[in-house]
Amino acid sequence: MTTTRFAPSPTGYIHVGNLRTALMNYLIARKAGGTFILRIDDTDPERSKQAYVDAIQADLEWLGLSWDRIERQSERLDRYEAAADKLREMGRFYEAFETPTELDLKRKKQLNMGKPPVYDRAALDLSDGAKAKLREERGPGVWRFKLDQERIDWTDGILGDISIDAASVSDPVLIRADGQMLYTLASVVDDTEMGVTHVVRGSDHVTNTATQIQIMRALGGTVPDFAHHSLLTGPQGEALSKRLGTLALRDLREAGIEPEALLSLMARLGSSQPVELRMSLDEIAEGFDLGQFGSAPTKFDANDLYPLTAHKLQQLPFEAVADDIAALGVPADLAETFWTVARDNITTRKDLAKWWDLFRDGAEPVIADEDRDFVAQAMTLLPPPPYDGETWGKWTSEVKEATGRKGKGLFMPLRLALTGQKSGPEMRDVMRLLQVVRARG
Repeated sequence: MTTTRFAPSPTGYIHVGNLRTALMNYLIARKAGGTFILRIDDTDPERSKQAYVDAIQADLEWLGLSWDRIERQSERLDRYEAAADKLREMGRFYEAFETPTELDLKRKKQLNMGKPPVYDRAALDLSDGAKAKLREERGPGVWRFKLDQERIDWTDGILGDISIDAASVSDPVLIRADGQMLYTLASVVDDTEMGVTHVVRGSDHVTNTATQIQIMRALGGTVPDFAHHSLLTGPQGEALSKRLGTLALRDLREAGIEPEALLSLMARLGSSQPVELRMSLDEIAEGFDLGQFGSAPTKFDANDLYPLTAHKLQQLPFEAVADDIAALGVPADLAETFWTVARDNITTRKDLAKWWDLFRDGAEPVIADEDRDFVAQAMTLLPPPPYDGETWGKWTSEVKEATGRKGKGLFMPLRLALTGQKSGPEMRDVMRLLQVVRARG
């Protein structure tokens, strides 16, 4: 069975970059009728917060990305310890005691010699006595996985054939000096024991994938199919990382972005397929093809979400927004008419409020100096509310006959006087909802 996972760290709010990973893994599982696991990477007790776990779940629920089961890595520490013990017994795990300063000096020396800055495995030459002395002086060391210095090959679901020389990579640290299990070991153990068959993540993990493949094989696990999607940039190709605080999913939700708009964009962004609004995850999954994605950096512009959101809203029946409209205080007998009139003139649901404010309270009139006498005369011909669908036509006909104005010179000054705007819904529809007229001449 196809099994995928999304493994966020609850140290902050998830953003569009995280969503891309979550969505791809979700769609692979759903399309195959498989299992999607939400795995909380909370092995860092100081930075992990329950509030962020709750926020991650709320964001995924808002998008409809339901998980089949949830796992917490903090509840699986014994499994990671068991794997570490197994690696020690195999001679693939060793303790190292260098300080960050010492490691930095080693890297600089290697670079000056024109060599790759790879850990020199000096700790392997330490005697038991030397290790004991270092532990006494410095405390426990870190634990590194001893890589087999050979090429690590796999066929990536997006990048194609990958080959990395393990000799060009430092033996990865899997356990910190304070005993904290790091992502690389925890992820390997979880992917192996949970039967994960497909892993999609960012291209910044490619080297990490190479080391994880060796660790998996050392532990006797089955290597899943890996795919690495391109990283997101801003619309001008700038690094997105500095701007992700404004692109947290909770912020996009607060801005009024519809979930289908966000999902439709993220499911196609960076692929050869055009971005098209889809109204359900089933529709999105049906057209999803991992092989259509490329390796080039992918430009993301949050402004692209607004036309998709508007397009989605235009397709909604009244029943889907009835609660939103009722919350504005729109009378029940006007509610459906209000939606019919407003929906083609909004970008997000939040825009409904400004239209009801206009219809309920009247607009601040905009009247050009040269139109003041004309508008004043026209207003003497307009009866008080309530109005109906015939009011606009009858009134403008009377104004035309009385003033001789016609065309844009007739209609635009009256629109501006009643709505304060040059564009918007058809005026015959506006009049049906207008409760107050501020411009009275």
